[in-house]
Amino acid sequence: MASLTSIWIKPQIPHPLSSSSPNVDLSFSPRLKWKPKRNKGINIVHSALNSPSVIYFLKQKTYPNSGEDIINHQQPTKWNLLQRAGAIALDMAESVLLSRELQHPLPKTADPRVQIAGNFAPVPEQPVKHSLPVDGTIPSSINSVYLRNGANTLFEPVTGHHLFDGDGMIHAVSINNGDASYACRFTETQRLLQEKELGRPIFPKAIGELHGHSGIVRLMLFYVRGLLGLVDHKQGTGMANAGLVYFNDRVLAMSEDDLPYHVRITLSGDLETVGRYDFEQHLNSTMIAHPKIDPVSKELFALSYDVVQKSYLKYFKFSPDGKKSPDVEIPLPVPTMMHDFTITENYVVIPDQQVVFKLQEMITGGSPVIYVKNKKSRFEILSKNASNANNIIWIESENTFCFHLCNAWEEPESDEVVVIGSCMTPSDSIFNEYDENLKSVLSEIRLNLKTGESTRRPIILKSEQINLEAGMVNRNHLGRKTRYAYIAIAEPWPKVSGFAKFDLFTGEVKKQIYGNKKYGEEPYFLPRDDNFEPAEDNGYILSFVHDEKACISELRIVNAMNLQIEASIKLPFRVPYGFHGTFIQAKALVNQA
Repeated sequence: MASLTSIWIKPQIPHPLSSSSPNVDLSFSPRLKWKPKRNKGINIVHSALNSPSVIYFLKQKTYPNSGEDIINHQQPTKWNLLQRAGAIALDMAESVLLSRELQHPLPKTADPRVQIAGNFAPVPEQPVKHSLPVDGTIPSSINSVYLRNGANTLFEPVTGHHLFDGDGMIHAVSINNGDASYACRFTETQRLLQEKELGRPIFPKAIGELHGHSGIVRLMLFYVRGLLGLVDHKQGTGMANAGLVYFNDRVLAMSEDDLPYHVRITLSGDLETVGRYDFEQHLNSTMIAHPKIDPVSKELFALSYDVVQKSYLKYFKFSPDGKKSPDVEIPLPVPTMMHDFTITENYVVIPDQQVVFKLQEMITGGSPVIYVKNKKSRFEILSKNASNANNIIWIESENTFCFHLCNAWEEPESDEVVVIGSCMTPSDSIFNEYDENLKSVLSEIRLNLKTGESTRRPIILKSEQINLEAGMVNRNHLGRKTRYAYIAIAEPWPKVSGFAKFDLFTGEVKKQIYGNKKYGEEPYFLPRDDNFEPAEDNGYILSFVHDEKACISELRIVNAMNLQIEASIKLPFRVPYGFHGTFIQAKALVNQA
């Protein structure tokens, strides 16, 4: 990708991620004014919340000191005189806006010194490294590649930044008859490619930057750039940094603000981005980051939501060969923040909760993602084969906010749908700062299809309560009654200190705690094979684990039946904490598109 010579004016202000003191407490303190301290594009950040870590950022284009320099510096040859003048004016306006923003403290939910400190910090791309050392023995049934998505900021933030705002990066561990390799690559979204060409971040960050009056101005400046042809937002603005799924012979990387991105796994175990994937022009809207694949029909079920115009929510599905059904528009009075949903054998179960998008809040200086106390939290239950929303069953579930759902199933004898998920309070604390600590309680929610009533109970005793968030069941049993669930222990929040295996029938809980300053991520359950086995827990748990004292990362493979470590693959580079993963068997990759 061609680079662009510097054309922007450098604001004479401190940078939010540069520190003049290595011992300053950066955890939740008010915003400090710092002077830049750089060393070949690498910054060192120390945080009371996270361990010290080297942060890698692609070096940004610097700003010349005068208007004459701006005119004389090289600009994209495709820009005409009007575009060049417009770019200069917009950059000047943005620098003034930035200087004002940096005079005010940031909440911890938008402070990059908190959000991407320690092992939440970004890393550079790494080509394939083969023949990795292994402690223990990799089970013979594990062959092919484990992929894990996450947010990995390419450019150093210039103002507010939330962990979810980072560019998508996939970490891949390939296993071939006991030999392991590792690589990590950015998913080359349209957003990323344009910012690399321009040499700096230019697209607004949905959570960290779009709040208050400055967020409105930032949006206006961005769309003026679009009108002038300086950026192209019509090809997508998403980062593809959250979910991963292997469907229709394709690895799809997703964030719910864009189409999926098709990523290929090369023969050597490397990754390459093919591009935005619209299912052969059948998908013309965004797609949620957590689509579901039915283990029996092999269909993929998905949602799309819009935060600006109705219809705010659509449901659709794809046949195993990628043919899309017509959209089913689901009536919602307001645009609900919707990250996940689940399926049963016959239904899709969609949460309509109390956290919503309300862009007008920015006018009064607030965040566009807010908790609405007087809104009723409910679940929408819709037939998988529905062609319209006429037969939706709406069931209220008081004060229920589930960011992630593990599973759901039908119990015909009681006319109930049972949902397993973690209920968060305060509901919007991921997006807005609270004095109250976040609690995430793994819960069983029962929805009665006949009476329209619901009940909710914690799965573990209140005296043993811990934060449990993001997990899964055996994917061969998705949408069916499951005995076991594997959930991340999010302690101390937002780190993951281990995972728990829950027996949903007996209430028994078994834990694997990483210990000694070691932290991981969402556990991924890998069945021993793809058959619908009687032994539901016959498989393995995969998770990246990072040792914060030694700054060493590994991929652990744990026997899901007894929680004993089968193997630990030692990784050549630090792997930041991330989001969601998937595993693709070698026999499936043979037909990779």
